[in-house]
Amino acid sequence: MSTNSKNQGFFANLQYDLPASLVVFLVAIPLCLGIALASGAPLFSGIIAGMVGGIVVALLSGSPLGVSGPAAGLAVIVLTAIQELGAFETFLLAVVIAGALQLILGFLRAGVIGYYFPSSVIKGMLAGIGVIIFLKQIPHAFGYDADPEGDFAFQQVDGHNTFSEMGYMLEFISPGALLISALSLGILLLWERPFMKKLPTSKLIQGPLVAVLAGVGLNLALMGVDGWALTSEQMVSIPVADSLVGFFGQFTFPDFSQIGNSQVWIVAGTIAVVASLETLLCVEATDKLDPQKRITPTNRELTAQGIGNMVSGMIGGLPLTQVIVRSSANIQSGGRTKASAFFHGILILISAMAIPKLLNLIPLASLAAILLMVGYKLAKPSLFREMYRKGSSQFIPFVVTIVGIVLTDLLVGIALGMAVAVIDILWQNYKTPYHFDPDKHEEGQPVTIELAEEVSFLNKASIMRTLDQLPDGTEVIIDGSKTRSIHPDVIEIIDNFRENAKTKNITLKVIHLLLDRKYVDPVSEVNKVVSSTAASSNGKYGELSVKKN
Repeated sequence: MSTNSKNQGFFANLQYDLPASLVVFLVAIPLCLGIALASGAPLFSGIIAGMVGGIVVALLSGSPLGVSGPAAGLAVIVLTAIQELGAFETFLLAVVIAGALQLILGFLRAGVIGYYFPSSVIKGMLAGIGVIIFLKQIPHAFGYDADPEGDFAFQQVDGHNTFSEMGYMLEFISPGALLISALSLGILLLWERPFMKKLPTSKLIQGPLVAVLAGVGLNLALMGVDGWALTSEQMVSIPVADSLVGFFGQFTFPDFSQIGNSQVWIVAGTIAVVASLETLLCVEATDKLDPQKRITPTNRELTAQGIGNMVSGMIGGLPLTQVIVRSSANIQSGGRTKASAFFHGILILISAMAIPKLLNLIPLASLAAILLMVGYKLAKPSLFREMYRKGSSQFIPFVVTIVGIVLTDLLVGIALGMAVAVIDILWQNYKTPYHFDPDKHEEGQPVTIELAEEVSFLNKASIMRTLDQLPDGTEVIIDGSKTRSIHPDVIEIIDNFRENAKTKNITLKVIHLLLDRKYVDPVSEVNKVVSSTAASSNGKYGELSVKKN
C-alpha cells in the first residue's frame, strides 16, 4: 500500500495540514532550543536541525505524519561527543558520516528491524513518553525553567530528577507564568469540547494557536507589574541576528581535516545506530496513532534520515531523528499528510530569519500547556485499562516499558520492555503445549503428547519437564501430526527418552513426525531416529513413522 492515497497531492489537504504545521512549529521551537542547550551545542544548531527535519526529511520521507528534528534521546551522546572531540566542527563531521551510514542501512533494507518490537512495547513507549512530557512540563507551567525544554532524561542537566524537580519548583512559583499556563490550558480544554469542534472556525484556528496568542497578550499586559512580569528565561529565546548576513553567519561547517580521526568514526557509528533505532521506533508508534492506519516504508525512512543528517551536519545542525512528541502533536492537531511536517520546517526557517524578536515574546508557560495536553493524550487512563484487559502478557511489558522510560531514558525503557516480552515468550514456550498433569491421568489410559506446529529449541525445557513427569508403566504417544518443523535438539530429547523409557517400563510410540529440512538433515537425522527405533528388540518400546516434505 502506498503511504499516501494515490488521488491525494501534496497540497490536497492544506486546510488540515497548515493549521497542524503551525501547532507543530510552536511545539518544535522550544524543543529545538532546549535540546541544543542540553547537548552543550550552540542554540542555533537546534534550529538548523528543526529546519532540515521539516524541509529535507519531510520531502524525502514516506511517513505521512512523522515529524523529524533534533532528538532528546541523543542529547547525552552529543554532549559527551563534543567534549571528547574537542570542537563542535569536528562533531559536525561525525554527524555527516552518521548520515552516510544511515543511508547505507536504508539501502541494506535494515528498516525491517522496527517490525520486531511487540505492540505492547510500542504502546508502552507512547504512554511512557506521554507521562514524561506531562511530568516535565509541570515545572514550566509553574514558571520554574531551570531544566531546559527537551531534557527528557530522569537525571536532569540542572542536577535534579523528574520528581525532585516538581518539589523544588514550589520554592520558585511565578504567579504570572501560572496565570498564563492556566489561561492557555483553559483555552485548550475549551477547544476540545464537542460544541467547539462543530464550529467551522475551530478547524481553521487551532486551540494551541489561540492559547499562545492569549499567552503573548497576557505576557505583554503583565510587563512592568511587579512580581507578575515574566523574565527572559521564562520565554522562548531564539538567537537574534542583526542582519541577513548575521543570520547566515550562524551556520557552521564541519572540519573535514579530521576525517582520519578514529574517534570521529566511533561517534558517527554510535549516532547512526541510536538515531536509526529511535526513528524506527517512532515510525512504528506514529503509524499506530495514524487515524488512517497507513504504513510507513521504513527503508525509505532510514534513507531520508540519512540524507537529513548529512545536510544538517554540513550546515551546523544537530543530528536528527523522527520525533514522537512533534509527530503526536501533528496527529492531534489534525495533520493529514507530510505537507504539515514540511511547512513546519518552512515556518522555523522564516521565523528564525525574519521575526525572532516576536517569537521571543512567547511564554514557555503557554507552550507547557500545549505539551501537557499532548502528554495526557498519549497516556490516557483508557489506554491503561485497555492493556490491562488484554492480560498479563500484554500489560506487564507495557508497564515495564513505561516505568523504564520514566526512570531512565527512552532506549533503556524500550530494552527493559523487550526483555520482559521475550521472557514471557520463553515462559509460554516452557509451559505449553506440553504440560502434563500426573494427578489428572487415569491409570491404564495412554498419555498423548501432541506436538505444536512449530517445535523449536525454545521448547526443549517444557518437553524435558513433561517427559520426566510421566508415571512408570505408562503407554505414551508423541503425536507429530500437526508438526511442520522440529529442531534437532528436540529430536535428540525424544531419542534419549526412548532409551530412558526402558528403565521405567514406558511404552513409547512416536507417530506422524514431520522433519523439517530447515532444521534437520534429511539423511542423518532420519537415519538416526529410525535406527534408534529399530534398536528396540521387539518393537515393545515404540514405532516411528516419518512423513517427509
